[in-house]
Amino acid sequence: MLEFDGIDVGYGRSVVLHDLSLAARDGGVTAVLGHNGAGKSTLLRAAIGLLKPRAGTIRLDGADITGLAPHQRVARGMAYVPQGQQSFPHLTTAENLQLIADGRRNGKAATAEALGLFPALAGLMNRRAGLLSGGQRQQLAIARALITEPRLLLLDEPTEGIQPSVVAEIEQTILSLAGRGGMSVLLVEQHVGFAVRAAGRYYVLEAGRVTSSGQGGEDAESAVREALAV
Repeated sequence: MLEFDGIDVGYGRSVVLHDLSLAARDGGVTAVLGHNGAGKSTLLRAAIGLLKPRAGTIRLDGADITGLAPHQRVARGMAYVPQGQQSFPHLTTAENLQLIADGRRNGKAATAEALGLFPALAGLMNRRAGLLSGGQRQQLAIARALITEPRLLLLDEPTEGIQPSVVAEIEQTILSLAGRGGMSVLLVEQHVGFAVRAAGRYYVLEAGRVTSSGQGGEDAESAVREALAV
């Protein structure tokens, strides 16, 4: 569904991704793993159009999207949940969701469906997002992305810094989204066990290059941990 073909991406004079090629499968989860600074978040920022490659091509469904702006990629069915449980802190949970739903043909139904995936948010609709816990803000961030009814969901470290009980709920939601068809997930994650179990295919990055890749599943976890130990 999403292909990176020989891309170089960086900040200023610094190049972070070097001649990188990988593909996110159509349907299911593709996981990208690596240590801090490996280039995982940079990859997602390039995917959604926040960073423009200096070389190489990005394709969505075979079409070149390298020069498209973020809003144009969203219109083609992409959604991005960055690191940090981002929301509008001075707005309530309901207002955060309504901002995304307004003007969308299926906004009301999509909001209801997103709340069905994260039922804890239903009791927090009048609470300001800035007063939510980290786990609740992450659920809100993912719910907002889902209101756009994406075909490809980009998730950057969705379980980082979150209490274990909420981590389990987020993991289950990601698995259910990928398993019901009609949506693909490109997942950047440091929780190796979950990422590899969820993924149909995984890639390991080191210093902006793919150093290992393979089929996901429980049998792949030892190979991934070995690749990350190098």
